[in-house]
Amino acid sequence: MGKRLPIIPYRHDLIEKARWLRKNSTPGEIELWKGLKGRQVLGYKFRRQQPLHSFIVDFYCRELKLAIEVDGISHDYKIEYDRDRQYLIEQFGIHFLRFSEPDAKNHTNSVIMQIEEWIVDNR
Repeated sequence: MGKRLPIIPYRHDLIEKARWLRKNSTPGEIELWKGLKGRQVLGYKFRRQQPLHSFIVDFYCRELKLAIEVDGISHDYKIEYDRDRQYLIEQFGIHFLRFSEPDAKNHTNSVIMQIEEWIVDNR
């Protein structure tokens, strides 16, 4: 039997917001999700709009402790907030990959390849 992975604590009031975000995904998130869902990336399970601590990350693989963020217009004026948020989440041993909204939408295969490269180099 495999080792149980720790669950990162999160605020339960974020569940409804995460559901709303899943229903209102950006075009880049939608395209990237098509390539991440169903264990298509080297057999790893990704979740979308996953609550972690006091925040929600766009995509998360618990087994890899990998968060993936698609940075669109909403991130343009929140650079310091995003940096602080990422730092807090990294304290749980989580790694981050960030991609721009245009890359996730228009160059999805390239983004998936970069994620696969990260997995091969870091698992």
